[in-house]
Amino acid sequence: MLSEEQSEEFHVFPETRRRAETIQSRYTATKGKSPEVCLTSLPSLVLCKEVLAIRSVSKRLQFTLIHEDSSSGARQGEISASHGSFSTPVFMPVGTQGCVKTLSPDELREIGIKVILCNTYHLYLRPGCQIIEKMGGLHRFMNWNGVIITDSGGYQIFSISSLQRSEEKGVRFKSHLDGSNHFLTPEEILKIQLALGSDLIMVLDQCTPHPISHTQAEKALDRTLNWARVTRGSWVKDEKRGLFGIVQGSTFKDLRKRCVEELVEIGFDGYALGGLSVGESPTLRREIIEYTTQYLPVLRPRYLMGVGTPEELLDCISLGIDMFDCALPTRIARNGAVFTHRGQIIIKNAAYKQDSGPLDPDCGCYTCKNFSRAYLRHLLWAREILGMRLTTYHNLYFLARLMELSGEAIRDNSFKNFKREFMENYQRKWHAN
Repeated sequence: MLSEEQSEEFHVFPETRRRAETIQSRYTATKGKSPEVCLTSLPSLVLCKEVLAIRSVSKRLQFTLIHEDSSSGARQGEISASHGSFSTPVFMPVGTQGCVKTLSPDELREIGIKVILCNTYHLYLRPGCQIIEKMGGLHRFMNWNGVIITDSGGYQIFSISSLQRSEEKGVRFKSHLDGSNHFLTPEEILKIQLALGSDLIMVLDQCTPHPISHTQAEKALDRTLNWARVTRGSWVKDEKRGLFGIVQGSTFKDLRKRCVEELVEIGFDGYALGGLSVGESPTLRREIIEYTTQYLPVLRPRYLMGVGTPEELLDCISLGIDMFDCALPTRIARNGAVFTHRGQIIIKNAAYKQDSGPLDPDCGCYTCKNFSRAYLRHLLWAREILGMRLTTYHNLYFLARLMELSGEAIRDNSFKNFKREFMENYQRKWHAN
């Protein structure tokens, strides 16, 4: 059976204990490597196509892998952090400034949201991490009792490239608010997120544009890996929080593979795929995600940053991704674009001016139960805040329900059929009433 040393790192539930002898023998053959490296090389043993539940018992973060769909790479699991647990696959709404635009924390809870993403860069600049820390941390500051994940700010700094410069020891930039100069090291980025009280923390990385040469991508990758080592070296084991490494490498497979291998050697609680959705084609993006995912540790959560359309969410779930975040669903909602079971529609279009039907007849959210398309169109054209609130509420409810149904399909070994049926309906179009 599993050695005492292994049992401290991984707990195998009774239903999978019968394969522990096999895992033990292969573990012995790879002795000297970390358990993560060992298990990354044994996907066929660990991720069998039957009911299983293998839990990582890291003192900082618990990830329970409950089941893998028998017809795809889709996984269903649970992540436990200091402010609660949430099921995966999961879509995490973006609360850039410490709030999800137009919605209150109570409304997020009503939708079923248990984890949100906040932005380190923006909160550092305004109101400042010192103020938030004095107010008792970000959870108390924004009255959110769920899980908070904070990004490192690397992407935001990258997105204002005319105002920033990456250096070996950190990143130098000008504030987009007042032009003030700032220089942040990986250690300082970690300290800021700790001051905010984040549950899940991202290391500083260097995001690159597309296209980019292999030489440029490799140089940025070297810097990302160096920053990851520095951050991990400054990380004090904390029972309350988890630390994620970020896989970079642009669209070059050799760099992506190398990045995963070195990050796993460093050792993190979870692994994110960064540097995507920056201009590459959807086909190329999928290819890189599929290629990279096969090298990620099976007993750590896998997080794809910056993807949030129903089509891509389902596709990436089938590739084995557990966590997603994106500002797109809430941003487009405020401008009148909403998800429905028959595809995305622009509710501001003239076709809905006298449409008495609900936004989506197959949706059970507050918006769809109480308001017509005509009314929502009127609110948005009148620039009433209520219109933006109702469409945002609907889009997040739609994605939360999609994640919930995906998890159920994975447990039933029917995700492939669920995805196919959803997409067949999603590609049809509603007709105005």
